[in-house]
Amino acid sequence: MSQPKEVQPGRIRIEIEPVWRFRREDSGQSMLVMMDFLNEIRATGKITRAAGRAQMSYRHCWNLIEKWAAFFGASLVERQQGRGTKLTALGEKLVWAGQRLQARLRPQLQNLAQELESEINEVLPQPTHLVRIHASHGFAVSKLRELLLREPHLGIDLRYVTNQNSLVSLARGACEIAGMHLPQGELRKKAVADLKQWLVPAEQRVIGLVTREMGLMVKRGNPLGITSLERLFDSDVRFVNRDPESGTRRLFDLMLQKHGLEETRISGHERIEFTHAAVAAYVASGMADVSFGVEAAARQFDLDFVRLVTEDYFFVCRKHILENESVKRLLAIMRSDEFSSAMAKLPGYAAKDSGVVKDIREALS
Repeated sequence: MSQPKEVQPGRIRIEIEPVWRFRREDSGQSMLVMMDFLNEIRATGKITRAAGRAQMSYRHCWNLIEKWAAFFGASLVERQQGRGTKLTALGEKLVWAGQRLQARLRPQLQNLAQELESEINEVLPQPTHLVRIHASHGFAVSKLRELLLREPHLGIDLRYVTNQNSLVSLARGACEIAGMHLPQGELRKKAVADLKQWLVPAEQRVIGLVTREMGLMVKRGNPLGITSLERLFDSDVRFVNRDPESGTRRLFDLMLQKHGLEETRISGHERIEFTHAAVAAYVASGMADVSFGVEAAARQFDLDFVRLVTEDYFFVCRKHILENESVKRLLAIMRSDEFSSAMAKLPGYAAKDSGVVKDIREALS
């Protein structure tokens, strides 16, 4: 009698989520506040919807709301006669703080989770050798990561690093696939020149992914009439910048140079955030009037968007890795209708040659 085939266990996955714990100095009393719950109230105006999402009873939710009010000495939620429920000024402030924190920390927490996963799975039986991907954080890469996580026994280790550092990782053997994004048009040549030292056309190939629209994120209705880079230099406009090592910051600097504009004259140029979503949340919360980033982040936070340039986002790899079985499955996911459909739903994104392998010179021209 034949023995039953042994089933290889799947990789262990880790998720890390922030918890908001408030503590009073006078009494030492502490209180946990559910930001997702408050955000659902803000979005729908219905306690019943928020309770359903939190998988709690309506009564229990109101008990929590009353406990929070007693702790803060002020209500977070208020009923409106005939119009449902809304957040108070304090509730709004907490939600926006939560949005900014989530946007800022999500890539870092996902990186930490991936590191812990790798350490744990190294000592467990694994059927495949890991293929390491280093890429800058973005909506398309984040969606691709979601699809990869659904695949059983797929040996992919995806970490978020900056645009240039991903290519450095590839050159030094710290990863097998590196993310890269470059502007279309006349800025392309200068952007490629900055990264050229890490590119080896004879040994490397490019894998297409998406295009994305980059521009100015402004408040709904664009009350200050910000439609160009020059407008950022007006004293009444408050800006929030991306971190100096990000590819988006480098693109922004190149655009300023092209127009002969000096960044230090922008009010708020020294104020930085680390993701597209984080700068969008900063503007949406009223702490700044404008930022530069992807259209999808602006729409996520109900901001208006002024398109300025289109970018190509793709991956660079050594050509021999294309024969790896995990990489073949990765390419199949990138070429799938599901990935293409997901990109079509992201404002400003479009699947372009997704999963198509090209020569470096052809792809970067």
